[in-house]
Amino acid sequence: MSERFKALLITKAGDGQTVAETDLSVDDLMEGDVTVAVSHSTVNYKDGLALTGRSPVVRRFPMVPGVDLAGTVTRSLSPAFREGERVLVNGFGLGETHYGGYAGCARLQSGWVLRIPEPFSPADAMAIGTAGYTAMLAVLALEDAGITPEKGSVLVTGAAGGVGSVGVALLAKLGYRVIAATGRDEESGYLSGLGAHDVIPRKELSGEPRPLARERWAGAIDSVGSTTLANVLAATSKGGAVAACGLAQGMDLPTSVAPFILRGVSLLGIESVHMNMPRRRQAWERLARDLDRQKLAAITRTIGFHDIRDAADGILAGRVRGRLVVAIAS
Repeated sequence: MSERFKALLITKAGDGQTVAETDLSVDDLMEGDVTVAVSHSTVNYKDGLALTGRSPVVRRFPMVPGVDLAGTVTRSLSPAFREGERVLVNGFGLGETHYGGYAGCARLQSGWVLRIPEPFSPADAMAIGTAGYTAMLAVLALEDAGITPEKGSVLVTGAAGGVGSVGVALLAKLGYRVIAATGRDEESGYLSGLGAHDVIPRKELSGEPRPLARERWAGAIDSVGSTTLANVLAATSKGGAVAACGLAQGMDLPTSVAPFILRGVSLLGIESVHMNMPRRRQAWERLARDLDRQKLAAITRTIGFHDIRDAADGILAGRVRGRLVVAIAS
């Protein structure tokens, strides 16, 4: 690794922010006991919000964005890691309060770092990234709530996005009958290829929410929020559960208590940024076991470092299918 490396840097002046490519040195990095040569990152919906400034994701300036990174340990002051090990980090304030993945080098706290599980490469780890890891956390939450394939169908909203694509692939591999909801009719074939049994249009979940609707699914993974989540809850069957992990449509939830007190529906909140390390390890071990690598390849596109900002605009506009891997050296 050269002494200097390229990085994307967000600076703030007044009410606006500027994103620019620059060069940094190791001395510019923030404190940590593990230094990583970053080979790959990714672009999540949250990264799009940070780069465009549409939401106050970044809470410290200047900031290297990128909530995910993967690469190789080049220096470690922690006995937990050795030089040459392949590692990844999701969350823990990366790209928000601590320099993140859009740079050739990162210095990190060892308590944030995970070894990349076999058989994944650093590129595979970022094809999964926060979105796929969050999808796995949602699946684990549904399992913990007793939602088995025998209980009935599981809905995935925002199904052509990052969380949704991995969620569909995981659930199908585990034997669930998956219903995929998307606002992009042209993605029906793509979603069927990932294992969706049925594909429904987003508009079915866009109307004025009723307290209760016809029971249609035993569980759901929702990355959309707002009216969509309210309609998902209303159509969840007795004893069902919905894992909520996103707010693409909004942070509001125009629902009633009816699904909870009349059908015993559970709303499961999925928080991935500060998830404890045992649960993280469990999620990544399950991803290594239960995520079909051919399907992972099918949902992934690799872009270069210079394409990050365009990708941020695209993901917020709903133009990105599946997952984007950033090859940092390109």
